[in-house]
Amino acid sequence: MTTTVSVTLDSVAWHTPDGRCLFSDLNARFDARPTGLVGRNGVGKSVLAQLLAGLREPSAGQCRRIGRVHYLAQQVAAPAGQRVAELAAVDNVVDALRRIEAGSTQQADFDTVGEQWGLRDNLQQALADAGLQGVDVDTPVDNLSGGQRMRVALVGALLQPAELLILDEPSNHLDLAGRQWLQQQLAQRGQGYLLVSHDRLLLDQVQRIIELSPQGLSSHGGNHESYTQARAAEKAAAETLLQQRRQERRKGEQALQAQRQRLEQRSARGNRDAANANQAPILLGLQRQRAQASLGKAKQQLQQRHETLHDAVRQAQALIDEPAPVLLPPVLEKTAPEWVARLQQVQLPFVAESLQCLELALRRGERVAVSGINGAGKSTLLKVLAGQLAPRSGEAQLLVPAALLDQQLELLPAHLSALQGVRACNPQMEEGELRSRLSLLGLDATQAQLPSAQLSGGQRLKAALACALYAEPPAQLLLLDEPGNHLDLDALAALESLLRQYRGTLVVVSHDEAFLQAIGISARLRATEEGWRWQPS
Repeated sequence: MTTTVSVTLDSVAWHTPDGRCLFSDLNARFDARPTGLVGRNGVGKSVLAQLLAGLREPSAGQCRRIGRVHYLAQQVAAPAGQRVAELAAVDNVVDALRRIEAGSTQQADFDTVGEQWGLRDNLQQALADAGLQGVDVDTPVDNLSGGQRMRVALVGALLQPAELLILDEPSNHLDLAGRQWLQQQLAQRGQGYLLVSHDRLLLDQVQRIIELSPQGLSSHGGNHESYTQARAAEKAAAETLLQQRRQERRKGEQALQAQRQRLEQRSARGNRDAANANQAPILLGLQRQRAQASLGKAKQQLQQRHETLHDAVRQAQALIDEPAPVLLPPVLEKTAPEWVARLQQVQLPFVAESLQCLELALRRGERVAVSGINGAGKSTLLKVLAGQLAPRSGEAQLLVPAALLDQQLELLPAHLSALQGVRACNPQMEEGELRSRLSLLGLDATQAQLPSAQLSGGQRLKAALACALYAEPPAQLLLLDEPGNHLDLDALAALESLLRQYRGTLVVVSHDEAFLQAIGISARLRATEEGWRWQPS
């Protein structure tokens, strides 16, 4: 039986350390229903999730919780030397169990274990079910790939004794099998969960979608497909209303202009009549004062009506989403060589023996999707192609300028702002042009100058994309490692549009089949148990 759980927001607001208001006056109730939380990059979804979990306190308002809530961040922190038990956040119970087995009679150890006597066995079974055979509680996290680390963190989160589980972008870094495993685990979960996600497959199995926007929170019953249909209908209605309000303003302004002209003509005629009248000067002065006061009051009323018309348009405009981000494709030289990179008798480092050997030649304009299970060596392959990692043996040739956008976004160091990062990649471009391009990506003047560590995951990814795409010389080989991670749906559509226009060679690691279809893949390189397999599309 599902335990009652709820988190209620009452006029909640959050301000950043520099005083900016991220959101305000949020009122909502989250319960045990499987729910998705969506919204544009940078709108504050992760901050809101942490408020719901009690990891942050609101700047204003109240957040009331009934039941236990557990939050898993989208970025899995794994310090050097950490064990799997620590990454899964169950090390305190595992270590207490070991001490009890060794003879400990300390009450603190028994209190730590509580009712979780079978946790270690449950964890081991859950790791195996997640495709992590050979991994146990003491396995060093350093031995795991990014996707494997995420699976471990998810296993630990699913084992937590919480009535509400909040997962922030949980499918990032997961391969296809990992995503299917996560879908199955959530479908079987007997308690509530909240997904901060733009994964369309995960969101299609929730019962409610809550959208966070600059206007606040809005709730939509049903899954992602229902939400998309409702959002399209709302957008169409909002656009119709905006057109109506603009038409009303146009007609209203014409009427106001005509009234203003009549007032001016009446005032001028009154002045002429008063000048020709045979009246005492003091009476003429009083009459002019009354006329001017009447004219001023009438003009004030006209101005108020003018502002009312503009307010109606602004209110209708606020219902329309912000413009989708725009990525400008780099201009590439038409004289690029036919072959852009070669791997000859290469032995890849840090991968399984069956996947170490690779022969590969990339032709100008090819669009290659790299796929395979987590830990197969996909990220390692991209680093070797980019010249950032030397092969164990063999020759790796990079014949054109290249850019690698890895999962850690090392192209944009955390201490640099988006503006500084892009300028470092292209010092010749005018600052105004740099700012303009970042603005098109949805990074305003303030966000463009913040250290990238202070940006949301999606905003930082956009900034790193700008570093890769607007470099000088522009990259003729673009290497992307899970580029859709952290991007909202509109930003993902913008990325798909840009990559369709990109005329260089593209190698992309992704497990999002819809994304790969959208960018027009011409070949696939698959990591299989028998080795690497090339397959033209």
